[in-house]
Amino acid sequence: LYALTCDRYCHARGIATEAEPSRIEGAEDGVIDTAGLEASKTTPEEVDQFIATGVDSLAPAFGNVHGEYGKQGPQLDFERFERIRAQIAGRARVALHGTNGFSPELMRQCVAAGATKINVNKLVLDDYYEHLKSRVARLPHTALIEEGTSKVIRQTKEWMEICGSAGQA
Repeated sequence: LYALTCDRYCHARGIATEAEPSRIEGAEDGVIDTAGLEASKTTPEEVDQFIATGVDSLAPAFGNVHGEYGKQGPQLDFERFERIRAQIAGRARVALHGTNGFSPELMRQCVAAGATKINVNKLVLDDYYEHLKSRVARLPHTALIEEGTSKVIRQTKEWMEICGSAGQA
């Protein structure tokens, strides 16, 4: 496995690793709806293969997708997620990819189910991008960036509160 080579290389340099055992599909792949993603969900065999590499965090596919969700929104298979978490059994952290459009309630449910490392890229950048679009022609560059950075900080703090990680080391 390529992951084994990467893990060895990174760990020798003190760098943590994270892997997606299955391909987490997404809008960049032309996925328009989340129905029919069963074949791309992480299997027990994949969990064992990737854990055997020594990966530090595992990001399973359980109905989550990269990019935007279709009209049905996120359709997460929490039973599968629970089985994967139990199978990992503390040998790696459980990472969560594909959180675009997650409500605070759904995010809390993922944390309660065992997700300990969460990618929130778009969730914290939406306000920033909207700010840039609406203010780019009206503000000096430094003010635009400073205000935008404040928006990212505010959103990051909000999602940290939602995920229960605010004030944690």
